[in-house]
Amino acid sequence: MKKITTGQSNTGLSETGLRRMRDVLARHVESGKIPGLVALVSRYGETHVEAIGTMRHDGGAPMRRDTIFRLASTSKPLAVASVMILLDECKLHLDDPVDTWLPELADRQVLKRADGPLDDTVPARRPITVRDLLTSTFGLGVDITLMGSPIQNAIFESGIYDTPGAELPEPDEWMRRLGTLPLSYQPGERWQYHVSNEVLGVLVARVTGQTFETFLRERILDPLGMKDTGFYVPANKIDRLPPAFNPDPQTGEFIVWDEAAGGRYSRPPAFQAGGGGLLSTVDDYHAYLRMLLNQGMHGTERILSRPAVQLMTTNRLTPEQQAARDAMAKNNVHLSHGQGQHGGWGFGMAVRTYRGDYASIGQFGWDGGTGTTTYADPDKQLTGILLTQVGMSTPDSARLIHDFWTMVYQAIED
Repeated sequence: MKKITTGQSNTGLSETGLRRMRDVLARHVESGKIPGLVALVSRYGETHVEAIGTMRHDGGAPMRRDTIFRLASTSKPLAVASVMILLDECKLHLDDPVDTWLPELADRQVLKRADGPLDDTVPARRPITVRDLLTSTFGLGVDITLMGSPIQNAIFESGIYDTPGAELPEPDEWMRRLGTLPLSYQPGERWQYHVSNEVLGVLVARVTGQTFETFLRERILDPLGMKDTGFYVPANKIDRLPPAFNPDPQTGEFIVWDEAAGGRYSRPPAFQAGGGGLLSTVDDYHAYLRMLLNQGMHGTERILSRPAVQLMTTNRLTPEQQAARDAMAKNNVHLSHGQGQHGGWGFGMAVRTYRGDYASIGQFGWDGGTGTTTYADPDKQLTGILLTQVGMSTPDSARLIHDFWTMVYQAIED
């Protein structure tokens, strides 16, 4: 599984540092809190992979380099590339109102107070634009500062938010339900998480006349050789998918919310969720991050324009929009153990705008609620990917992720 050169390799990752990384990852697995994991670190064209532990908490098949994982929110940085292609081809423009393709979002009403009653509204000052969706500032989303408010409760009750127990309806019905809700903020006013990423998948499908998955496959996944990435796992690969666990927050007991065979990802979903519905492997995701580090090139083939990559992977938030982003990081810190201290947000991903831990300013990527983390660092020409299937209902996978990144960066020798 491992590829190590002796001493300090020409990747600028030390053999000693990589061995330390393996020891720390193995310690998390041996603790009994993480059944298994696959980790990938790559720098200057050399790649190091660790597959540790087993697919199930009670043993079973070992984790392998080609194990397929539910990405959860690490779907976001990948799915958003499809929109960038449409910008590159002038089929969409950043400041286009989206009403043409998403009439359900036309003529919005906006709450007078974000935490107020759903019928106390004023008209939106302007239409929602493509830019608002790409930056997660269109006016609706999961907002840690509004938990328990009427609008947050309505988002969860309407069935548009992907949770382990519920499956999303097909796109037109999903958009219809979204269209029944007022916005909590004026378009462009405030960063709010997740919902915009789901809308983008519907937008891509309606602009292209293809399903979101078909367009993503033809323009991103196939050209990058990402043969194990998609919105479900076909029967001939289902043995490579571990069950998904959400440990009991009190006891730590492993609760399976999704089995592989016969589970929700064993068949095509009604809604192809760019916000959290993709599955992938470390090598597939690495191909994607490497393309971004190469400014849109994959070998001799251009996937995205250089400016498209730069737009996605640098901070796009104004100081006013930033307030909610900061609140999510600062108020979630006890849950995320340091993850989330990035500062900025690009398109579909976090961007580090200050030095809050070992990572460089400019590092981009995101984390997923199923225990996944995927980032690239242009300054260090580094990619790191860690995939587990232990949800964030306890701090264990977040602690593992935090330790992974500490060990990745301590291994750099140059």
